[in-house]
Amino acid sequence: MLGRVCRPAVSVTAVARAAAVRAHTMPRKEGKEGKGRKTEPPAAAHPAGPVVLDKSGSVLIAVHAKPGSKLNAVTDVTTEAVGVAIAAPPTEGEANAELCLYLSKVLEVRKSEVNLHKGGKSREKVVKISAAITPEVVLEKLKSEASKS
Repeated sequence: MLGRVCRPAVSVTAVARAAAVRAHTMPRKEGKEGKGRKTEPPAAAHPAGPVVLDKSGSVLIAVHAKPGSKLNAVTDVTTEAVGVAIAAPPTEGEANAELCLYLSKVLEVRKSEVNLHKGGKSREKVVKISAAITPEVVLEKLKSEASKS
């Protein structure tokens, strides 16, 4: 009996149950439309751009942070993110605090209404604006700030 590994006995029902679970979690093949299958809405229905409105009514901004710059500036506005140069080092949250402060000045809202939502240790961040402002106004202010630099 040397070299053999003892395994606990597994019942047939446990194996069948695991197979059934796997069968229900497998992705379906894409087929013809119709026959009651749900289809995704066209891509145009999804919000495009770096500024969107979330379920709670707050505005979310996708930001590509560039910490350690000489001064604060909105460098570019693309369909994926808003490029923001930050004049603070990326240590101990200094750049995150400076980013929120700078965006509050650009968007003309209170500092307390601008919070880091995601990406505390990443260059790709999501900033949440809880002020009464529309995504269109936010995008326009960011684009006008980008054109100044």
